[in-house]
Amino acid sequence: METIKHPISAPHGTAHYELTSYHFGRPGGPKAYIQAALHADEVPAMLVAHELRQRLAALDAAGKVTGEVILVPAANPIGLGQVINERPFGRFDLSNGINFNRGYPHYFEQLKERLAAPGQLGPDAEANVRTIRRHLRELVAQWQPHSDATTLKKALLQMALDADVVLDMHCENEGELHLYVGTSLCEAAQPLANLMGACAVLHTTGAGGEPFDEACSRLWWDLAAHFGPQFPIPSACMAATVELRGETSVSYELAARDADAIIGYLGLRGMLDAGPVAVPAQGCMPTPLEGTQRLDAPHAGMLVYRREVGETVRAGDVIADLVDPVTGETTPLVSQVDGVLFTRLSHRYIIRGMNVAKIAGATPFRSGSLLSL
Repeated sequence: METIKHPISAPHGTAHYELTSYHFGRPGGPKAYIQAALHADEVPAMLVAHELRQRLAALDAAGKVTGEVILVPAANPIGLGQVINERPFGRFDLSNGINFNRGYPHYFEQLKERLAAPGQLGPDAEANVRTIRRHLRELVAQWQPHSDATTLKKALLQMALDADVVLDMHCENEGELHLYVGTSLCEAAQPLANLMGACAVLHTTGAGGEPFDEACSRLWWDLAAHFGPQFPIPSACMAATVELRGETSVSYELAARDADAIIGYLGLRGMLDAGPVAVPAQGCMPTPLEGTQRLDAPHAGMLVYRREVGETVRAGDVIADLVDPVTGETTPLVSQVDGVLFTRLSHRYIIRGMNVAKIAGATPFRSGSLLSL
């Protein structure tokens, strides 16, 4: 195991941040990149990373890391330093309000121009992957960050951009375990979803906002669509955002279970020799992110849930009641789709417009920006 410290802050600043990554195995074979808590105070993700580090260190010492695995256990030191009223506030960069999981570069246009030159692409898919990754490394190396936050984003992307598997571990406010993936990655992600017991796998070709996982994976299917079958380009990066239940779903038992599932998946993908892996035959069916219903509060009030996360609901089911504490008027919040209630808000008094819950439905009906801010 090798530990690398990445300086984030420029000289002459009043605050200095450092990112730590752990490297197992050696470059040259299949590669996995795993990061935790890009939104800083996502403790379930950091605890799973803690469990993973111990397992990976033992496997590495035994010579059983057959590829390369990079683990970043706390991916947002800047956010961890942003404390308001005794709590880290790490979803947004307080200097400009930008989400730390938005605004990553999408290099499709630059790659399209570079790869159009004669001799860059050919009929060999693996050779095309190597060529694209070479150009990707060059493009990210040319990125000139203008702030600590963009320096952090560059450091993370440089470690992940040429990986075969990228897992970006987060957690919800309240929720059951679920995944976000690209549509072309559903089949490759299904064993991971089954091993982790995911209640939903939400897929799309473009969620909007340029999140981290799509910075690693979306360019592959965009390039494949542009160049067509003459130059085969596979979806070479199975990138997934893994939402590890809710903020308070913190226990050694859950973290150990999730870490074992990830170790099993990396074994299936050829990065580890961790023994036989039994993948559960049954799992949730992927559903389009465009089919996810947001339940938003029409007015302020007390929030009383009628259904639990992880439950299957039907159109017309009351998910929660919104009760005006002064008048007693009660507004039922009703599902408009059949699907799985995979996340909900932990606050029990809310104001108008707040997102209360999300339901994974099977029929697309949304478009545009599909992710929460």
